[in-house]
Amino acid sequence: MTIATIQTLDTPDGPFTLLVDDAGRVLASGWTPDHARILGRLRPASQPATVVEGDVAAAAAVSAYYAGDLAAIADVEVAQDGTELQRAGWRALRDIPVGAPLTYTEFAAALGRPRAVRAAAAICARNAPALFVPCHRVLRGDGSLGGFAWGVEVKSALLARESSAR
Repeated sequence: MTIATIQTLDTPDGPFTLLVDDAGRVLASGWTPDHARILGRLRPASQPATVVEGDVAAAAAVSAYYAGDLAAIADVEVAQDGTELQRAGWRALRDIPVGAPLTYTEFAAALGRPRAVRAAAAICARNAPALFVPCHRVLRGDGSLGGFAWGVEVKSALLARESSAR
């Protein structure tokens, strides 16, 4: 891939930046205005040669999500480069219903690998298009938040917003 577009939006959880390829697929996103941090979520071989600032269609889904349409992010296409297990995990994360988080153990079981809890956690940690692939919907076994690349405050706010949908 040679050219990608980057856009930063204001959200109630802070600046949210999206990196999108020329096909409109989200490559990486997160709660930061720092473009280098967003690019750093991608493997070096997956980073675009050129990044331009501009408006991206996926930004409308982010705005809709924050306006209360929590399902708006579900149909946004993403592109992620990883192992077969990682790609399966990222697809499975998109199947976690709004307001119904799983534990890492439950997520590992959903992948058909109930003993691979650390691998399940690593899949979440390596997820580049945050929000669109909702790794924030996976919790520690005791129900506590655990880690989140964009901070536990953001994870907590997302889960609180989504719990009101149930």
